[in-house]
Amino acid sequence: MTDAILPLTPDLWPHFEDLFGKQGACYGCWCTYFRLPPAVRRDNNRESNKDHIKARIEVGPPPGLLAFADGQAVGWMQIGPRADVPEFNNAGRGSAPLKPGDAGDPAVWAISCFFIRGKARGHGLTHRLVDAGIAFARRSGARVLEACPIDQSNGKNLVSLFVGSTRVFEKAGFARAVERKPGRPLMRLEL
Repeated sequence: MTDAILPLTPDLWPHFEDLFGKQGACYGCWCTYFRLPPAVRRDNNRESNKDHIKARIEVGPPPGLLAFADGQAVGWMQIGPRADVPEFNNAGRGSAPLKPGDAGDPAVWAISCFFIRGKARGHGLTHRLVDAGIAFARRSGARVLEACPIDQSNGKNLVSLFVGSTRVFEKAGFARAVERKPGRPLMRLEL
């Protein structure tokens, strides 16, 4: 089903924009949840979130990977150094770094978000994105890759899977490092 998984560069913006749609995916987030402090998120709207992520993509390096099928973007995974997603490092979150220096270490990376087009769900795309992300992180000099997925979804609120499913990361070789919040382990893969 997947033709290619590519780093999101400025020339791919139209595909990213099409994938996220007019609403900006996940209630207008535009994948800024872990990028912006809560006060800024409250004051922002979908357009300002869109402007924020577009500017981030234009500056580079790529903040994630886009998956394509039949020439259309069908999936997104945000991946990069922890410093690029400051709210992922917040001490009150289950995703907080294991060591204080990890938040600013350019070799400690995180997979923080996914967005999969409805018709592409249930076909293993998240698994393929994680596998491609591991290779991307290695090529980019990461020595550790982390994620803070959810153990299970209640089946009613699928938006909670924007952080990914624990079993996807287990299958890719990630190990549970710590569980600060029930059902939300911080998982880690040494590269």
